[in-house]
Amino acid sequence: MTKIFGLILSLFIFTGCSIVDPLVYKLPKQQGNITEYEEVDKLELGMNKAQVKFIMGSPMAVGSFDQNRWDYAYTFKSAQGKITNNNLVLYFENGVLSKIEGTPVVKKVDEDKAASGQS
Repeated sequence: MTKIFGLILSLFIFTGCSIVDPLVYKLPKQQGNITEYEEVDKLELGMNKAQVKFIMGSPMAVGSFDQNRWDYAYTFKSAQGKITNNNLVLYFENGVLSKIEGTPVVKKVDEDKAASGQS
């Protein structure tokens, strides 16, 4: 009996508990700025930086060499491990919005919860 217990114990120690890992629930992770269609639709070329920041919030990154480029990056990792990346880039000329690149996040967070069966 002691040998069996020792064998099971050493199995857990040497495998680093990787046997138990698939059984553990992992939380979904969100990082960055969520950029939804509703927010991006409010943007208009010609808006100043303060107006854009009011609608979109602070950018994730402002270009080191080009202060007229704002990046809104977003990453979502579901509990199942599926990763969604999004990058929206706003360009300014003479202090006003001149160009929008990238696409907003298609689904809202509430829609993601509904799709996964959470309430």
